[in-house]
Amino acid sequence: MEYRTVAQLDDAVVSWLGDLPRDIDIVAGVPRSGLLVANLLALHLNVPMTDVAGLIEGRVIQSGARFKGSDSRQFLSRPRHVLVVDDSVCSGSAMQRVRAQLAAAALPHRLSFAAVYMAPEARLDGHVDMYREVVAMPRVFEWNLMHGTVLANSCMDIDGVLCLDPTNEENDDGHEYLRFLRETPALLLPTSPVGWLVTSRLEKYREQTEEWLVRHKVQFGELRMMQYPDMAARRAARAYARFKSDIYVETGAWLFIESDAALSTQIAQLSGRSVFCTETREMLQPGDSPSAARRSPPPQEPALGAALRATARAMRQRLRGGYRRS
Repeated sequence: MEYRTVAQLDDAVVSWLGDLPRDIDIVAGVPRSGLLVANLLALHLNVPMTDVAGLIEGRVIQSGARFKGSDSRQFLSRPRHVLVVDDSVCSGSAMQRVRAQLAAAALPHRLSFAAVYMAPEARLDGHVDMYREVVAMPRVFEWNLMHGTVLANSCMDIDGVLCLDPTNEENDDGHEYLRFLRETPALLLPTSPVGWLVTSRLEKYREQTEEWLVRHKVQFGELRMMQYPDMAARRAARAYARFKSDIYVETGAWLFIESDAALSTQIAQLSGRSVFCTETREMLQPGDSPSAARRSPPPQEPALGAALRATARAMRQRLRGGYRRS
């Protein structure tokens, strides 16, 4: 699985600058991922930016004091050299739609089309005038990991990815754990269907787990859970990595998205396949170790968990007791 981070995207943009036309007046991003690239390019080139709709409507995104008046319609009232950019091109259908949309608008500007990443099969099809790097399929980017079609052929952990991990107090295999299953706040919710949800939760908690997934509109093909009678038996077996890696291999999935760094390395090693670790936010290959600098959560993450739990508690109290009028 090919993977690119936001930091790698910025590095690619910076290394691209010397090959881009020097007379670019404005950068227009193709929504939505192209706006990230457009923002980076506009910052490094020190020019204004807009999106495709803004280009057609003659407006730019408001800037700071460097571009006084550039956020007005006057900036695009005369011909400009516009770089229309997306993060990547695969089939080229999105860029073709943008080209048709801009051609129909009959704009006075000179348009150049570009993408940072290009699929090998698309680079000779003339979808763009320039690109920075050829990246083979299958591929996934940090900025759209939870929203791409690759999820349909991926396995995904639940606790620590879709929702918070239970605290020690909540993880009692009893009343507190049932409350956790019902009320845990969401973290990273995918907007595309996930092929397989693979969790260390026990099969006896399927009903509560599925109720939470439905409530948070998580679409998935199959939910795989561990078959032990209780948490004590599951902990004694210590088969978390084997359970997940076996399902990964069995399904033939392209990617496993796991929360825990140690488990991620074990799953990658046992399966011989790529694993994305949400704890360290990196793609691990067999034999890799998670970055030491990122193995410990940064200070804001415990605060985030506390804030999410406090918000969830407040919402529960309101639902149970109704809103108080001041």
